[in-house]
Amino acid sequence: MTSTSTIGAERLARRMARGCEFLGSETAILGGAMSWVSERNLVAAISNAGGFGVIACGAMSPELLDAEIAATKALTDKPFGVNLITMHPQLFELIEVCGKHGVGHVVLAGGLPPAGSLDAIKGHGAKLICFAPALSLAKKLIRSGVDALVVEGMEAGGHIGPVSTSVLAQEILPEVASQVPVFVAGGIGRGEAIAGYLDMGAAGVQLGTRFAAATESIAHPNFKKAFIRASARDAIASVQIDPRLPVIPVRALKNAGGELFTAKQREVAQALDQGGIEMAEAQLQIEHYWAGALRRAVIDGDIEHGSVMAGQSVGMVTKEEPVATIIATLMAEAAHALEKRAA
Repeated sequence: MTSTSTIGAERLARRMARGCEFLGSETAILGGAMSWVSERNLVAAISNAGGFGVIACGAMSPELLDAEIAATKALTDKPFGVNLITMHPQLFELIEVCGKHGVGHVVLAGGLPPAGSLDAIKGHGAKLICFAPALSLAKKLIRSGVDALVVEGMEAGGHIGPVSTSVLAQEILPEVASQVPVFVAGGIGRGEAIAGYLDMGAAGVQLGTRFAAATESIAHPNFKKAFIRASARDAIASVQIDPRLPVIPVRALKNAGGELFTAKQREVAQALDQGGIEMAEAQLQIEHYWAGALRRAVIDGDIEHGSVMAGQSVGMVTKEEPVATIIATLMAEAAHALEKRAA
């Protein structure tokens, strides 16, 4: 190793030290929680490669999550976390399952933590990580006692907000990065971007799309091939057709499934018009649609009618490769970028 590359690696280690200490991992790279994809195999592979894997609980029952955590622990002795959705009807039972297994980090997604959930998570000794799509929300979450934040921009795959990663990072990092560790997510596909966000004050980053097509990912070969073939502009956001039915946009590869979702929205809106269903049920139907459509793509390989959720960094997924190779490449790119800045 040359002295220059040593300088880059040392600078990277210093910038990631806070995130690594918080996560208990060798690198401050969180695996984005992707339903059906972020299960025991991929999560363990990320943690074993020095990153921090996160189980996507999604719509799992407490019994299923219990089995998934146990199976993940059998594949790795490294730390990993669990992502829970705030709107899950059995959220508190899921928190208990995490506590029973001594899960050290819980990621809450889908809105502000419901009353009592923060205390329940921290009562088990776990660190709580929440998503902050705006500065005002970041400050509110910090006041409420969360331990770390993920700032995720609209370039990400799956459910997204309206603001880009670069703008959110500029808005939020200078204001709150000194108070809690902040991990930046959305559209990150190379180490140079990681170096940039670390320089801005991030404690680390979160990546999902780069890992979805990894060798250890259980995603169907068709799903992985779709990622490898796709360019950034193929990952588009879904459209809301009825203002009474607020739909959080979802970013996925363009296919017939997107048109099916538009039809589903019309069907649900019509049922609302006719008084056949209540608003809460309507929104639940939309969520269930996504869960089913994603499973069709990831597990069954139906990439035409399923939902191939992907971030805009999908254009940087050029082959199927092991998680360890992906992380090593990202770290080498980030170190090289920091070397150049030191020169």
